[in-house]
Amino acid sequence: MDSGSSRNLENTVNRDCPDQLVPKINTNKKMSTLASQPRILETSQEVKKSCGDKQVEITVERIKMTKSIKEKHSNDLEKVAFKRKAENEEKPAGKKEAKITELDSTLITMPLPHIPLKNIMDVEAKLVYVDEEAVSYEFVESFVSTGIRPSCQAAEIVDPLHVPNFSFLPQIDKWLQLALKDASSCYRQKKYAVAAGQFRTALELFSKGAALGKPFEASAEDIASVASFIETKLVTCYLRMRKPDLALNHAHRSIVLNPAYFRNHLRQATVFRCLERYSEAARSAMIADYMFWLCGGSEQCISKLIKLYWQAMIEEAITRAESFSVMYTPFATKIRADKIEKVREVFTKTHPAYVEYIYTDLQGVHMLPQTVDWSSFPPQQYLLTLGFKNKEDGKFLEKLSSRKLPTFTEHKTPFGLLTKEDTVRHMETMGKRILPILDFIRSTQLNGSFHGCLGVMEKLQYASLLSRLQRVKEQSQVINQAMAELATIPYLQDISQEETELLQSLMADAMDTLEGRRNDKERVWNTIQKVGRIEDFLYQLEDNFLKTKKLRTARRQKTKLKRLQTVQQS
Repeated sequence: MDSGSSRNLENTVNRDCPDQLVPKINTNKKMSTLASQPRILETSQEVKKSCGDKQVEITVERIKMTKSIKEKHSNDLEKVAFKRKAENEEKPAGKKEAKITELDSTLITMPLPHIPLKNIMDVEAKLVYVDEEAVSYEFVESFVSTGIRPSCQAAEIVDPLHVPNFSFLPQIDKWLQLALKDASSCYRQKKYAVAAGQFRTALELFSKGAALGKPFEASAEDIASVASFIETKLVTCYLRMRKPDLALNHAHRSIVLNPAYFRNHLRQATVFRCLERYSEAARSAMIADYMFWLCGGSEQCISKLIKLYWQAMIEEAITRAESFSVMYTPFATKIRADKIEKVREVFTKTHPAYVEYIYTDLQGVHMLPQTVDWSSFPPQQYLLTLGFKNKEDGKFLEKLSSRKLPTFTEHKTPFGLLTKEDTVRHMETMGKRILPILDFIRSTQLNGSFHGCLGVMEKLQYASLLSRLQRVKEQSQVINQAMAELATIPYLQDISQEETELLQSLMADAMDTLEGRRNDKERVWNTIQKVGRIEDFLYQLEDNFLKTKKLRTARRQKTKLKRLQTVQQS
């Protein structure tokens, strides 16, 4: 990766937070960045009765409110872009040509920087394991300059590490407040197991209606924020107890309840790191940094720390990947076919052991933590190239990228039922070969095509396979994670009415699955997979027909030629 950019990041962090991070540079042969210059819910049933049934309605409200936030940011970015355009018009034309020449010049491979574990732990200490006394309940209203009251009201966007004014907050139920106070006291005394038990008690009180002082007058968002607050405290307790597997579902549910709060995503990233799921940790950190900016976070120090964490997770994911290698290529304009071929040639020379199958992702732009600036328009973008040792490990990507609703299909008979052996084989293929690669692709891709729902649809289909094999705990974790992804989508990109309806259907079916509800209709993701299988079947029939037609034509021409030769000889 760009060592110069990495040093700039470290220097900025050191300048803003003097007691922080001085990463060391280490060459890694698994990954490279190209640059012309180094510039660059097993959810508790009771809780769901309180606020889970309203999740789909809450999602619609969040979509509307998120549009308001994005419109404000879009107006700001347009002003910046207009200013830059005016500045560029005043400069001589030679400057612009030099920039194009710079992008078209010889590509240089840069080493991947190494970030020590101590620095990662420092980030977690400052942003994840925050002192209970220094953080408010998560439904603090956001102070947006335009007066908009967005759904990211739960995010602490004004001086997030200091105590804000609580005078305008909804009144917490007194018994719930007492339970939370006792749990927080135990947490500060480092009695994490006791604190976890008391937070679970608080969650039970909440499920029985003890949420806000006037529950019938409270908004669904405020109720969900209280539940999210308790879930996040359970996450930190279990992390302190070194039991990340117990923290996982709580981390997912905290995001489902309150997707706009950046710490929820960062805590999820920490859980993934402890479970050695580094690609997923990288994506969670990326979303945390974006949410911090989207909801008006003003402290650059915090953003720099989150970016460093994101960078460290990407590095670890690449280092541990055995089946593939990676290359990022910066670009500023539309990528032409000849440029893609040039990138592949460079990849082949740089990574000769990973050339059995080379895939260039054209479905969405990628961003790296060293150069991303959410407030710039547009941010520095990269082209992702993956190379595989085994052709079978990567060729499924072409099929996924060519579909309107990507889904992994390998079942040869679309109308037949899977046997237990086939189910086990499909589950292992999805869990060990498909999902890890999709998770890595998404670790630097904030928003691809929603229709693709890349990685989410596959997770839900993977959950169905787990259900067939009666692996309930794993199924619950996968569905909770997929729901957290779905709840976050409206904040990451604009979606159409058709996409909103699909999002609602996926959320509703996921919630029903977690609660064990059954109905006559099939789950949306299984229906999509069936359509994919039928599509594959039809393409296969078409290919077989064309091959047969070609063979018949060749035979006829051969027979005709023989007849002509016979006539001529006679």
